Amino acid sequence: MNIPFLDLHAAYLELKPEIDEAIARVLDSGWYILGEEVEAFESEWANYCEAKYAVGVGNGLDALHLALLALEVGPGDEVIVPSNTYIATWLAVSQCGAVPVPVEPDERTYNIDPERIEAAITSRTKVILPVHLYGQPADLDPILSLAQKHGLRVLEDAAQAHGARYKGKRIGSHSDVVAWSFYPGKNLGAMGDGGAITTNDPLIADRIRVLRNYGSREKYVHEVQGVNSRLDPIQAAIMRVKLKVLDEWNDRRRAIAEKYYTVLAGLADKKTLPLVPDYADPVWHLFVIRCANRDQLQAKLTEAGIGTMIHYPIPGHRQTAYSALRFDKGSFPVSEMIANEVISLPIGPHLDSSCIDTISDIIQMLV
Repeated sequence: MNIPFLDLHAAYLELKPEIDEAIARVLDSGWYILGEEVEAFESEWANYCEAKYAVGVGNGLDALHLALLALEVGPGDEVIVPSNTYIATWLAVSQCGAVPVPVEPDERTYNIDPERIEAAITSRTKVILPVHLYGQPADLDPILSLAQKHGLRVLEDAAQAHGARYKGKRIGSHSDVVAWSFYPGKNLGAMGDGGAITTNDPLIADRIRVLRNYGSREKYVHEVQGVNSRLDPIQAAIMRVKLKVLDEWNDRRRAIAEKYYTVLAGLADKKTLPLVPDYADPVWHLFVIRCANRDQLQAKLTEAGIGTMIHYPIPGHRQTAYSALRFDKGSFPVSEMIANEVISLPIGPHLDSSCIDTISDIIQMLV
């Protein structure tokens, strides 16, 4: 048996003629930095996200970093981040010279708990940075209300939430700015690195366009100290093809998730299955369950030829990279518990749903 965690090659094969044509179109154009292909993708992505503007950048971390710079985050500032997230969320804050301030998640949804945020706000807080983890939207309304109350900005990390909806509206323009990753394994993935921001604020969009291109809008004229972080036209062309099938592929993911819920229904009382709140329409970037003997379960699934991953095994506050913040073990117990128990099961638009029964049989023997 071989059940991959995610089959990227199958995704290419399904769209091979269109993707090959898109790549050839860019190569034949003779234009290999920014240009019409990137502008076309930016327009299409903004429309899809129900936002006024999209700006393509080099990767998801750069999208977060440049968005924070556009919000004028710098040394001495604090940014509220989830304690349970991928390290890029924290790194983007650090790259600005600011300090990430972790807030624990709601253990039922894994997303930042809005009820814990206000206690973390200080006079140095500049931005609240929720993450739509695993493809499920965070609860945005109370976060946005807190931001308005305290005069803060909100940046959403939507690296895993392509096409997700919060209270019926697509993620992409609820807050000041939204950052995206197009890493190959994402619901909308490039064939290399790529990222973008979406926003309804023309000033934020303009700042990021300048910052991504050496701080320049006119060649050899540099307004600010920018970086080189431009979405590649080949990747933009590939994603224009994939964007046309994103909703269909997300529907396939939803069908897989629904089958997991069906075959694992008996485990709901053990807090094994993720909770989907009424406000959320997730896109199931990941299907994450919890298990007290997680490592034993992963070993058994691996032995059976079933690919799994851990998202994420070490919380940010326990990473050596953040030892200077001096968080002791146990500082964020919910995140530490999640890190010790979660396991991500195979899910993707090319997973044969018949495989789920096999996966379920192994899980139910051990959970």
